[in-house]
Amino acid sequence: MSVTPSSGTPGKPENHLKPGDEALAGTPGTGEDLCPDCSGSGKLRDGTECPTCEGSGRITQGIGGG
Repeated sequence: MSVTPSSGTPGKPENHLKPGDEALAGTPGTGEDLCPDCSGSGKLRDGTECPTCEGSGRITQGIGGG
């Protein structure tokens, strides 16, 4: 049996919304992007964990127009 690594925040359920997310991962019309507050590093300038992406460096946001 193989295990696929999770792309979510460690210790959080897969359907967990981070503060910077606009929707749950996998929601139609959304995509993963780098966190705008930490530029994808997961850390702020002072070295603390980014609260927007909860240290993952990624957020889920709406894509396209409408």
